[in-house]
Formats: sequence, C-alpha cells, structure tokens
Amino acid sequence: MTRRLSHFFAYVARLRWIKRWGLMRNAIEENVATHSWEVATIAHALALIRNRHFHGSVDVDHVAAAALYHDATEVITGDMPTPVKYHSSVMREAFSEIEHKAEDELLDLLPESLQADFATYIKESLWDEDVKVLVKAADRLSAWLKCQAEIQAGNKEFEPAAVQILERLRSEDLPEVQYFLDVFAPSYSQPLDHLLGD
Repeated sequence: MTRRLSHFFAYVARLRWIKRWGLMRNAIEENVATHSWEVATIAHALALIRNRHFHGSVDVDHVAAAALYHDATEVITGDMPTPVKYHSSVMREAFSEIEHKAEDELLDLLPESLQADFATYIKESLWDEDVKVLVKAADRLSAWLKCQAEIQAGNKEFEPAAVQILERLRSEDLPEVQYFLDVFAPSYSQPLDHLLGD
C-alpha cells in the first residue's frame, strides 16, 4: 500500500524555533514547543485535580492532548503577542479568522484518515467547554510562572503582566487553579538543592 508523505510532524517540530514574548525583553528565552509542553502538563494536572477534589468528570487525556496542540497553528502564524491580538475587536476577529485557516491548513498536512482524530485536539471550536476552560487556565498559569521566573531573574518588565495575569486567574475563580497555586506554584521559585532536600 502506498502512503502519502505527510509534513505534519516536521511542521509541528518547528514550534521550537518560534520565540514567545516577542515584545518583551526576556532574561529567559521561551519557545512555543516548551510552552506547549508546560501547558499540557499543567492542564493535565488541573483536570486531575478537578476530578479528584472538586467532583469533576473531565476527560483528562483529552485535556492534556488538546493543551499539547493548543498553539500548534503558531508554526504557520507565528506567535502573536497578547496585547496586539486583543488590542481591539477588529484585531481579535481578524486574528481568529487567521487561526481558523491555519488550523485547516495544518490538518490538511495529515493523512486523510487521521484528520478527524487530530481535529478534536487542534480545532478549539470542537473542544468541550471544560476542555476550553482548563486549557486556557493552564495557558495563563504557564504565562504567570514565566513572569515569576523573569522577575526572579531581575527583569522588572514582567511585573505588570504578572499582576494582570494573576488577577485574571483569581477572577475566574476556578478551585483547581487555586489548588495549583497553593500546592505546586511555590516550589517553582526554589533552587534545586531545596527541591531535592525537602
């Protein structure tokens, strides 16, 4: 059986070359691939926390996989900084349309037999509401942790973003997010010797 060559994973692998936080001076560079992995691990944890502690019934594996691919279209669009993306309703609508087209373009790289399967992870419009909420929360937590790392490295430019992101996280009032902030987030600022010694 002849199989059509697919460039999908070769494209996705290039997320490592796309830098995030392009409008900010960074002490610690971050790329989209690293960010996507962190969002996936945090989203997975949030889903488990919801199910275990807050009577949820979320499909944990789907949340994790959707989070892993949540920025996959940026291999086509590049990383659009949040202040630009949400500058106005016109900008948000225009970029949303570009993202939808990029989703379709990325899915078209896959063998036809796999496109519907991957669409459930790549196309946000197909996600259940719980998946959307948890992936967005994980994305924000990852951004807040990045801000904290920059501040700890002496980069004050990230202080306003850290305040805004934390206010947003608190306003959404998700108990699993508060659990993560209480139980896991404090360790991020600890040196390795302390982590190994506790």
